[in-house]
Amino acid sequence: MNRVKFIIATAIVLFIAFCVGWFANWLIHRFTRVSKSDMGELEKMAQELHEAEETRDQAITYLQQREAELTNQLAQAEAELSATMDGLREARHEAEELRAYIERTNAAR
Repeated sequence: MNRVKFIIATAIVLFIAFCVGWFANWLIHRFTRVSKSDMGELEKMAQELHEAEETRDQAITYLQQREAELTNQLAQAEAELSATMDGLREARHEAEELRAYIERTNAAR
């Protein structure tokens, strides 16, 4: 193989390598490219996700406030119940004392 054939063969091999590299690069970019419609869709999904997170946070805040209100109402109801039970206990004791007094008064006559 003389010098001219070697140079031509090397040029052909380098040109084929360049073509294969260019084609591989084009193929990679073709499959990994994100189109403007895809970007728009991703932006829309990101916005919807952000709104959903805000809604979730608002719901959590509302539930925490509602739970605090209900806990407060329950504590008040329990306090009222306790006070009512104490009052009822005292009234029963007083009624029992009055009954005993009436029975002693009637027995003495």
